[in-house]
Amino acid sequence: MMTSSNPTLGAFTKVGAMGLQRENAETMTIDGTIHKTGILAVILMLCFGLTWSAITHEHISIAPALYGGLFTGFILAMIICFVPTSAPYLSCLYAAAEGICLGALSLAYETKFHGIVMQAALLTFATIFAMLFAYRTGLIVVNNTFRAVVTGAIMAILGFYVIGIICMFFGITLPGIGIQSDLMSIGITCVIAVVAALSLALDFDSIASNAGSAPKYMEWYGGFSLMVTVVWLYITLLRLLASVRGRN
Repeated sequence: MMTSSNPTLGAFTKVGAMGLQRENAETMTIDGTIHKTGILAVILMLCFGLTWSAITHEHISIAPALYGGLFTGFILAMIICFVPTSAPYLSCLYAAAEGICLGALSLAYETKFHGIVMQAALLTFATIFAMLFAYRTGLIVVNNTFRAVVTGAIMAILGFYVIGIICMFFGITLPGIGIQSDLMSIGITCVIAVVAALSLALDFDSIASNAGSAPKYMEWYGGFSLMVTVVWLYITLLRLLASVRGRN
């Protein structure tokens, strides 16, 4: 069983280490994972649309939906990561929470930069298909070196986010954390977007490598992990577009 440098997909290794596989039990399949991912995507988009509509027409405040969805999604993600068997039960709730959060966040950006949400969504889908094509055709080979480089980049970005959040409590905003329009901030956000895109290749490889060996419920976990990466990519692209348009 191959491991992944994606922090969420590390659970595939844990499943084997904890002896959760049973002999003659159903195993994870690629088609099953695609199906589960599709379900989560529909839930996310449905909650996204309902949140957007509620804030727009019912005049509900953006903040409760944004922060409520953000913290709920974070807590659910942590539970799923540490208890992979909970994925079939909590992944849908995670997708709903992220849909609420993204609906509120996107509306806030759309209010300031008209048309930016559609641009970010199209860029996200284009990146997903481009990375899938590159992976399937061998343009990107996920080997140990690739995993090590992307892992290091992800860990560095996580550390950067933590430092950035701490600095915000002291009234300091680091370049690339907000939507600053200076060239350094745009450059940092571009790097983060590239790493998020490359993380998709790790997701694809881990799912393909573990199909036929991981337990059936890991299809939900694989779908959840993909959603985590896609949400990260979408938010990064949204911030990048806002920074670029802020220069005009």
